[in-house]
Amino acid sequence: MAEPGAYRCVECSGGAEELYRDYQRGVLRIAICIHGKLCVFCLLCEAYLRWLQLQDSSQNTDPDDLIRYAKEWDFYRMFGIASLEQTSFLVGIFIALWWMRPEMLKNKSDFILLLKALLLSGYGKLLLIPAVIWEHDYTPLCLVFIKVFVLTSNSQAIRVTLNLNRMLSWLAIVFGLILENGVVCLVQKIGWDV
Repeated sequence: MAEPGAYRCVECSGGAEELYRDYQRGVLRIAICIHGKLCVFCLLCEAYLRWLQLQDSSQNTDPDDLIRYAKEWDFYRMFGIASLEQTSFLVGIFIALWWMRPEMLKNKSDFILLLKALLLSGYGKLLLIPAVIWEHDYTPLCLVFIKVFVLTSNSQAIRVTLNLNRMLSWLAIVFGLILENGVVCLVQKIGWDV
């Protein structure tokens, strides 16, 4: 057993209690902190939502069906696009904050603290699950409300973490959205469906 604090999270470099967990017969799982798990789970939810929107009416479950494997690759592609969009959104926020107030993000710990706060403030994306499961006529409106809720949570995370006023935090959010939408346009020009 190692000393407390000897292990570091592979996602955020924070202290971790264990390096891995052994699940019998050599099945190992690398231990990561909640921030990484929540971020990946939210990205999976978003990818699933996009993937469902791409699906056609055929629901063939034959394991040898080539269309089924193509649909699976579509899901991985949607996950990659969602990851790219989330990364560009966060990069846009950090660029805007660094440009407006460079003294706020002068050391690595400030950067990591804000990144954790932004990742945790995206927990509203988990509401995508019931919106997709209980699909009804108001699903597009629910998705808009979820997006507004997540953006409001992101703004509050910036305000609390960096002690900024509302205007600066919303400017950073808007710049992140502009960069994210720029990436969406670029991906669409390449020919990938978003």
